[in-house]
Amino acid sequence: MPSDIATLERVYVEYGSTVALEDVTFTIKPLDFVSIIGPNGGGKTTLLKVLLGLLTPTRGTVEVLGKPPAQSRLQIGYVPQQVTMDKTFPINVWDVTLMGRLGKKALFRKYSAEDREFAAEALNRVKLYDLRHRQIGNLSGGQQQRVLIARALTSRPKLLLLDEPTASVDTEIKRDIYDLLVELNEELTIVMVSHDIGVVSSYTKTIACLNRTLVYHNEKHITSDMMAAAYRCPVDLIAHGVPHRVLAEHEHEHGVAPHTH
Repeated sequence: MPSDIATLERVYVEYGSTVALEDVTFTIKPLDFVSIIGPNGGGKTTLLKVLLGLLTPTRGTVEVLGKPPAQSRLQIGYVPQQVTMDKTFPINVWDVTLMGRLGKKALFRKYSAEDREFAAEALNRVKLYDLRHRQIGNLSGGQQQRVLIARALTSRPKLLLLDEPTASVDTEIKRDIYDLLVELNEELTIVMVSHDIGVVSSYTKTIACLNRTLVYHNEKHITSDMMAAAYRCPVDLIAHGVPHRVLAEHEHEHGVAPHTH
């Protein structure tokens, strides 16, 4: 196994004349739990697609598990942003979870005993095995998110990528999902895109700020300089215990306006 899970060296991604990622250099160590924070449109989802091999950089090099990302994809679990499930769509938790094994089998081959074993194990990990026959559209948002995590786990990944895994759930469910991810991090490396700036430092090991360019110091502390670099404006960090952060007044195209988060 390579000493690093993933390395990006001077990576650029461009969509026509728009630069989505600019000169990104980033190393992900084994068993790290990295949170990537930053504004909407800052390139966070683009970075995940690069790691998955779904996007080829315009410039720069990327390796995941010692290979080009497209060759490592079967060892990467991916949990996309949650979408609203159609309550009438006739698919249950078990079938959704088994879909995580599709890349491991030949086309049109039936699921094997091993596939079913891994699916059962994954549902047990997320504490949903007893609901395996339930139609997924009838689950709560937090339960649906756990099913998507289970689906990603069935491939036995070495790297788990999550795009806003707690965006559509309430605070208590968020805590449960983060606790699950901390448990999973004992065995696999995790990279998570999140807007939960106030809580990620309590759960993750390191934090990267991304707004086209990436600021990463291989630590979990969020400094004013990191936030200012990511959000392109001055930032005042409120003391611990207060669940919000305030971005100081700054110039923008319509004049000066305060930003509060």
